[in-house]
Amino acid sequence: GPEMVVRRLVHGMGYRYRLHGKGLPGRPDLVFHSRRRVIFVHGCFWHRHGDSACKLARLPKSRLDFWIPKLEGNKVRDIENSRKLRSMGWKSLVIWKCQLKKPLLLARKISAFLGP
Repeated sequence: GPEMVVRRLVHGMGYRYRLHGKGLPGRPDLVFHSRRRVIFVHGCFWHRHGDSACKLARLPKSRLDFWIPKLEGNKVRDIENSRKLRSMGWKSLVIWKCQLKKPLLLARKISAFLGP
């Protein structure tokens, strides 16, 4: 799904990467070792996209006692993994599922993050 879209886009831009960085916090989706950069592709629902305009991040209507701690736990874990990566000298970029609707804007964002 969304990860494959990002993979194809990044590969088409000429960047080469490794998948699911074993040994790195959070096991990033795309790893650029020589650049010390990683990309996470997050689903807006599962990772609690904070953008209020994102309709994909809405909460379910039932079983809130289950969903709220589960989804907030995912968000806290993501923040912690990002902090750990930063302390190891890595930079990370999160691409949200809703951002895939604008591929040109996304390509510019990726290019700015990865550099030449």
